[in-house]
Amino acid sequence: MGNNNGYNLAVVGATGAVGQKIIQLLEKKDLPINDLKLLSSERSAGKKIVFKNREITVEAAEPDSFKDVDIALFSAGGSISKKLAPEAVKRGTVVVDNTSAYRMDEDVPLVVPEVNVDDIKKHNGIIANPNCSTIQMVAALKPLHEAYGLSRIIVSTYQAVSGAGNSANEELENQTKQFLNNEEMKAELLPVKGDKKHYPIAFNALPQIDVFQENGYTFEEMKMINESKKILHLPELPVSATCVRLPFFQSHAESVYVDVDKNGLSASDLQDVLRKAEGIILEDDPANQVYPTPLSAMNKEEVFVGRIRKDLDHDNGFHLWIVSDNLIKGAAWNTIQIAERLIDNKWL
Repeated sequence: MGNNNGYNLAVVGATGAVGQKIIQLLEKKDLPINDLKLLSSERSAGKKIVFKNREITVEAAEPDSFKDVDIALFSAGGSISKKLAPEAVKRGTVVVDNTSAYRMDEDVPLVVPEVNVDDIKKHNGIIANPNCSTIQMVAALKPLHEAYGLSRIIVSTYQAVSGAGNSANEELENQTKQFLNNEEMKAELLPVKGDKKHYPIAFNALPQIDVFQENGYTFEEMKMINESKKILHLPELPVSATCVRLPFFQSHAESVYVDVDKNGLSASDLQDVLRKAEGIILEDDPANQVYPTPLSAMNKEEVFVGRIRKDLDHDNGFHLWIVSDNLIKGAAWNTIQIAERLIDNKWL
């Protein structure tokens, strides 16, 4: 399929929040694209999107959409991935899936290129893109693990509403106006569209992202726990997560506590490692109030780390503040990076 002119790519979920970011990033990058096919639900089919000065009509995704497609970037929800990813693979397409559908499948690599790029070559046609909150955390912790070892992770997240899609952004905007106009805030989407109750997100904090599991953790928290162990190849690593939705539009922030294996380290030791790490930008100068924020990380491809400090009561314990754009590195850019590695290393 791929030829001297490049490769045939498809974006599934082209009109969604992540799909739109994928298309914008593909426009800026130098991937050798011969043909780009934009796919969506029947509802969005027929829309026209301009890509590199060429108007492309969005088509309804169906099994035969993947004929002659080399790589398909899926971001249209888990049920679509379950239905169509195997059909794409049957037709010789390699799928990079940005949903939770295949992440914990033993036969599917779960990849953050800066962390476990070699796992890509083990694919059987499908490669999973991790959860957005997991990606930024493991990207920052992998170099620390290589340098000093990791024996525990405790994370609390502060997540943007765009993680729940474009409609969640609209709900935050509408509720903000309602609150400021002394009107009743209408909550129909968050914390989880399909759950029994909905709460306003404007001027609020919701300690629920995705549905609760029997163990009292949410599915988002369990995603972080299980995915981190898989990506880092540390199945026995103790990981605990509390995931919270906050009223801002883009970029997730995380307060992360880690125990390292090496004794006698200082915060500057961890800073030195992260300063040199791939895909990481250290913003850590408390004396001058320098640290990353969701706004400062918006629309950027890197993971930003600051507020690194040693725990006051535990010699091996350190606290970090990790911020990254959930739609860019947390989704679209990580997906494209995987596609780049597939092409560059001829792992198709």
